[in-house]
Amino acid sequence: MTPSEPATSPDQHGRRSVLNSSAVMAAGTLVSRFSGYFRGILLAAALGNAIHADVFTIANTIPNMLYILLAGGVVNAVLVPQLVRAAKADVDGGDAYTSRVITLVGGFLLLVTVLLVVFAPQVMGIFLDPNWPAQARDSAVDLARFCLPQVFFYGMFVLVGQVLNARGRFGPMMWAPIANNVISIGVLVLYLVVFGPADSGAVGYTTDQELLLGIGSTLGIVAQFLVLVPYLRAAGVIYRPRFDFRDAGLGHTLRLGVWTLLFVIANQVAYAVIVRLSSSGTAAGSPDGTGYTIYSQAFLIIMVPHAVVTVSLATAILPRLSAQAADGNRPAMAATLAPTLRTALAVIVPFAALLPVFAHPLARLLWGYGAAQDTYDNYVPTLSLFGPALVLFTIHYLMLRGFYALEQNRTVFFIQVAVAVTNIVAATALVRATDDKMTAPALVIGYTLAYAVGALLSSAVLRARLGGLQIPATLGFLGRLLVAVAVSTAAAYLVARLLAPWADDHTGVAGAFTQVLTIGVVDVVVFLAMAALLRLREVTEVLALVTSRVRR
Repeated sequence: MTPSEPATSPDQHGRRSVLNSSAVMAAGTLVSRFSGYFRGILLAAALGNAIHADVFTIANTIPNMLYILLAGGVVNAVLVPQLVRAAKADVDGGDAYTSRVITLVGGFLLLVTVLLVVFAPQVMGIFLDPNWPAQARDSAVDLARFCLPQVFFYGMFVLVGQVLNARGRFGPMMWAPIANNVISIGVLVLYLVVFGPADSGAVGYTTDQELLLGIGSTLGIVAQFLVLVPYLRAAGVIYRPRFDFRDAGLGHTLRLGVWTLLFVIANQVAYAVIVRLSSSGTAAGSPDGTGYTIYSQAFLIIMVPHAVVTVSLATAILPRLSAQAADGNRPAMAATLAPTLRTALAVIVPFAALLPVFAHPLARLLWGYGAAQDTYDNYVPTLSLFGPALVLFTIHYLMLRGFYALEQNRTVFFIQVAVAVTNIVAATALVRATDDKMTAPALVIGYTLAYAVGALLSSAVLRARLGGLQIPATLGFLGRLLVAVAVSTAAAYLVARLLAPWADDHTGVAGAFTQVLTIGVVDVVVFLAMAALLRLREVTEVLALVTSRVRR
């Protein structure tokens, strides 16, 4: 034990509480993600993965991006610690503070949403490559007008969800997106029935197509928000509009929010550049061009373990970290963060290593239908390269929870500036140095370099602030984890090679499913066996929790 580490390990009750809370959220997230991926399958089947798909995907992505830019960072990172503090310190348990926050943020989001809809052409001009055909640009603007009201409902969904999280109600926010996915799936099924798969040369959309896709997408976000509303009362929150903002304790929150807003601006400026660069990959209309649809769909796939494991763990520990920070107990914070990081990496690293092994059959299984049937190979390089980025992003993401709990949002901003600048410079250089086919893979490499910088900076600075992060224990864990992953991935690769001759004769969905299932099962079984042999407690704890819940 080194002087920089806590004298005692985290109590098992606390770890079990975090894991149990994470399991509730992970279950909802997993179901939500699977329904979301079914939506992705239908999207590829209906619209393909070239410029026709990019028109809708970008128009439907911009509202979420703009919400995050305008309010998301403040709501996500700043309000949870403040809501926890208000619940502990205020005589009314934080009810008045919560009502003021909902009133203030809701009014701001409503005003901003109206302005965005009015200025939709100017907004879309920021994100689209100037070489896009006029028909594609016009359809993107039309779709954006239908989709931009999502900004308000995204904001209210996250705001209400964070209020529930601060009250210890983690499940509803993770399950609510299923409502959105169900509606989106219904919209895409109806689109396929009415209009059929897009032609290979399709660019823009008819008015009827824009109405169905645009309004249908927004209705899904509305439903996602409305699902949460009944849970507020169940959590003991009675909302009453409050406009007495002066001397109500919001000044401290807003001061913290300034740095978080700057952080988000840095992040979203980088993202806007990425979207614009990605749109250049499909501007020429080449069937081999890779653009935003391929980049974003591959990103969603690699974020499965992040959403199921890392986000659930981070959401569960943030109120605990905030309480420890409020008490000035920094060793306890380190003792909470370090085991959580190890638990997340126990899932993330094996998945990242497996991605290149089964990227091809996975792409066939997920996107080889309808309009994308002949071009699903376009996804493979992008999917294969995302693994290292996922590991680095996981480390960075969890380290930031520590800074937020300490209310050191200024530090987060400066770290994120380094991440954003690296991403912009690397992505721009790489995209310019390659052709349309490699646009999306080049963006992945830029993303990886950016979060290598982020992970190194955030972990080094946080370790100094907390007086340690159990580095020796984590390095020992990583050494054993990498041995287990190397053996399991090698076994999966051997199986993939043995299946290759058979796969050449079974190129359909059944063949792809068989390959993915066989390779995945072999990898998981060998990894779990190696984890038991090497005594990777973080793996066995998660496995025990999952199996106990399955038995129930």
